[in-house]
Amino acid sequence: MVATIEKPTRTLPRLQQAYRESVRSKVIQEFGLANPHQAPRIVKVVINCGVGKFLENQKLKPEIRDTVISTLSTITGQKPVMIMARKSVANFKVREGAPSAFMVTLRSDRMWHFLDRLMNLAIPRIKDFRGVKDNAFDPNGNYSMGLSEQAVWPEINMANVNFQHGMHINIVFENSNPRMSRFVLEQLGMPFVRPEK
Repeated sequence: MVATIEKPTRTLPRLQQAYRESVRSKVIQEFGLANPHQAPRIVKVVINCGVGKFLENQKLKPEIRDTVISTLSTITGQKPVMIMARKSVANFKVREGAPSAFMVTLRSDRMWHFLDRLMNLAIPRIKDFRGVKDNAFDPNGNYSMGLSEQAVWPEINMANVNFQHGMHINIVFENSNPRMSRFVLEQLGMPFVRPEK
């Protein structure tokens, strides 16, 4: 007799479930899309942390490198990749081949969990927060935003951090434009600036 192994049932991340169950159908109805495959969808989230300004003699101090790697690893669950400068730029005192940034690309479940924590935990902890700007969409509907410090993430213990740094977050869409992307993000819970009455 052969024993059968049951696969554990996978639970969808909360935001992904919301997108599949309600947001996608609302987008199709709102924009009059003929086919469900025309609906915009989030493909990946790219988190980027520039370190070019912290270079000394084209080298990155180990404590700065370790802090950035630790921060990005903690908030994303993935190890970041170091990006080297492709060109020498005299005005920025950067030489070709010097470290310029750390980057993490999130897809699938990690992406959805990260977006959930970004919208519901990190963004509301920004000082004097009145909403994120809704004019940071490119023509393809991708959304970019920046955080000025890592302290907004509850996972980061600022007592163990050597210095403060910010990060850029890019939410990449497929089959989209700025209006559709804004609608999707708003339905998922992104707190955009309310228009003044």
